Amino acid sequence: MKYTHSITSYRAALILALFLLFSCNNKEAQQIPIGKVTKGTFYIDLYEEGEIEAVNSINILSPDISWRYGNLKITQIVRDGKEVAKGDTLVIFDPSEVERAIVEAEGQLEISQAELEKMKAQHESDLEDLNVEYEVTRISYEISKIRVESAVYESEIAKREIELNLEQAKISLDRAKEQIENRIKVQEEEIRQQNFGIERNRQRLEEGYKTLELLVLTSPSPGIAIIGENWSTGNKFQVGDQCWSGMPLILLPDLSSLKTTAKINEVDISKIAKGQQVEIKPDAFSDSTFTGKVISVANLAVNKDNESRVKVFPIEVLINETNKNLLPGLTVSCRILVDQIENTLYVPIDAIFSQNGEHIIYKKSGKNFTAVKVELGASNSDYTIITKGLKEGDEIALINPYPEEEKKEKKNSETEEVL
Repeated sequence: MKYTHSITSYRAALILALFLLFSCNNKEAQQIPIGKVTKGTFYIDLYEEGEIEAVNSINILSPDISWRYGNLKITQIVRDGKEVAKGDTLVIFDPSEVERAIVEAEGQLEISQAELEKMKAQHESDLEDLNVEYEVTRISYEISKIRVESAVYESEIAKREIELNLEQAKISLDRAKEQIENRIKVQEEEIRQQNFGIERNRQRLEEGYKTLELLVLTSPSPGIAIIGENWSTGNKFQVGDQCWSGMPLILLPDLSSLKTTAKINEVDISKIAKGQQVEIKPDAFSDSTFTGKVISVANLAVNKDNESRVKVFPIEVLINETNKNLLPGLTVSCRILVDQIENTLYVPIDAIFSQNGEHIIYKKSGKNFTAVKVELGASNSDYTIITKGLKEGDEIALINPYPEEEKKEKKNSETEEVL
C-alpha cells in the first residue's frame, strides 16, 4: 500500500513537471514575435523633417508717412496666429501727431483764405484809387487838347506853352495807365502766391486725412496673421512699440496653397527629383496624413545650420490638400517615395541577423526556428528586399529566438580578434 502511494506521488510529480515544462516552452514560443515574407510593391523612401509655409504670402508693412508726423507707435495689433478675414483690422497706430497736424493745417488754411479775401479787397481799393487818378489825368489831357485846338489866335509863345502842357498831360496819362497795368500784374502775382500757399495748406490737410486712414492696417485677404520680429527689441511687435515707415510687421500667408521645405543630406540628394510623391505627417497631428510632390530641388548646398558644417540641399514639396491642421510654421515628417519595385519579396529589417559574416533569417519550422541564409536587395527605413533564400508567406522571427547562441558567437568572434 505504501509502495502504491509512492508510485502515485511519483507520477503526479512527473505530470506536474511535464506540465510546467510544456507551459514554459509555450510561453517562450509565444514571446517570439512572428512576421511574414511579403510579396508586392516595395517602396524605396527617404524620411526628412520639414516646415510648412505658404506658397504665396503678403507682407504687411508699416505705412509710408511723412517725417513731420514722427515715428509710428502701435496702439493695437492682432493676436499672433489669429485667423483673419478680408477687411479685418490688423494694426492701429497712435493718431495724435497726425490729428495735431490736421488741426494746424486747418488753422493755416483758414488764415490763408482770410488773407486772400483781405488781399483782394485791398487790391480792389488800390485799383479804384489808380483809376481815379487815371481819370483825372485823362481829363487834364483832354482839356490840354482843347486848349491847343483853340490857340489859333494866340501868340507863338502862348501856343508853344499850350503844346508843352498837352505833352505833359499825355506823359502823365501814359504813366497813370502804366501804373494801373503794373499794379494789376503785381496783384495777380500776389494772388498767385497766396493761392499757392492756400493750395499747400489744403494739400497738407488732405495728406493729414489720408495719413489718418493709413494708420489703420486691414487684411487684404483671408489668412493667418503671423506677427514679425521687432529688430530693436528682438521680440515680436506688440502694443507700445515704435517703428519706421516700410517696416514688415505681419506676414499673411495664403492658406489655399501650402508647401514644406526640407533639407536633404548631400549623400541622399542624388535620389531626389522633381515630381516625386511625398507623404506628409504633421508632428502635432500624427494621425493625419497628407500628400504632395517635389517641385523644387536646390542646385547648391548650404550649411544645415549656423553651427554645423554638414551640407544639405533644400527642396520644396507642394502639399496637395488644405486642412485646418496644416498651418504655417508646423514641423512635418516627409516620406519621399524615391522609387518602387513591383512584385518582389521583402521582410521587416528586424528579422535580419548576421552570422559568420552572412545574413540570416530565422524561419519558423513547426515549433522551432531554422537559420536560413538569405541574399538582400534594396532597403528602406522599415523593410529589406529578399532576393534569395525565402518564399512568400514564410513565417519568420522578428527577434533572435536563440540569444544564447548569438552571445556565444559574439564571444568567439571577440576572442579571435584578440588572438
